[in-house]
Amino acid sequence: MALPSQDERTMPAVVLPDLDREPLDRSLAALQALTDQHGHVIVVCSQGVAQATRRRLHTVRSLLESDRIALFSPDLPPLGLAVLARQLRQLASCDLSPGVLASAGRLLTHYVHAGALLGSVAKLDRVPVNLKSHAKSWVPGSQFGVLAHPQPQLVRIGPGATLEGPEFATSLLVARGQLQSDWVTGTLAKAWSVRGLRECPLPAESARWWGTGRLIEFCTFLPDLSVLYQLVTSVRQNRCHWCGIDVIGDRCVFCSATAPSVSSVHENQLPAG
Repeated sequence: MALPSQDERTMPAVVLPDLDREPLDRSLAALQALTDQHGHVIVVCSQGVAQATRRRLHTVRSLLESDRIALFSPDLPPLGLAVLARQLRQLASCDLSPGVLASAGRLLTHYVHAGALLGSVAKLDRVPVNLKSHAKSWVPGSQFGVLAHPQPQLVRIGPGATLEGPEFATSLLVARGQLQSDWVTGTLAKAWSVRGLRECPLPAESARWWGTGRLIEFCTFLPDLSVLYQLVTSVRQNRCHWCGIDVIGDRCVFCSATAPSVSSVHENQLPAG
């Protein structure tokens, strides 16, 4: 998930390996040190990691009793999540408050198109697969184009086959697994009119997330920091009524408090009679 920086301003990532295997006191010390050093910490976690890792993160946050640690685990494939983490690292160099930066993750998720070219969908459970596609996955040489986010799509690769993509200018990142094909970098990239294409190593969780190692994962994203910053700063900010931090949206990413409903606010303003 720690993709290379796109420019000199991109903040470096801090990787927390072996959380599900290391002693609890070591995990506590690592998160405490990061919080002391930076003030606030945004932990980006793939939903493809082991449950033990997710439980450890929640345990550490609870034991530290810290409202300065945000746990962010959107429903994105591993490569899409890695791209989103890098975008947050880009924005971390700007004049955004911790709450706004952490909230930006949910906003920017809407601009990520993430999918994969698969050699089989027999074990794919992240995207709806009908019986016909399951049967065709056993035919030698069959390949499937799958979009997991923002809207699930699945097509069997053949002449003219493509997926509905973004309606705005993007860059394309490609990670190759154990599958040979030019469909992503050729057919799909042309259909989506991407303005830049780069390749990177396949994330460790990808094979488990997609149900096969015979894949090529791909993701389109907004690469320019100026565009990302404009998107985030154009959204109205709210102040969390519980911890007082500025956020985007109706839920605080640090203390998890939700904004009170309009009716509740009005009731609190009624004079005692």
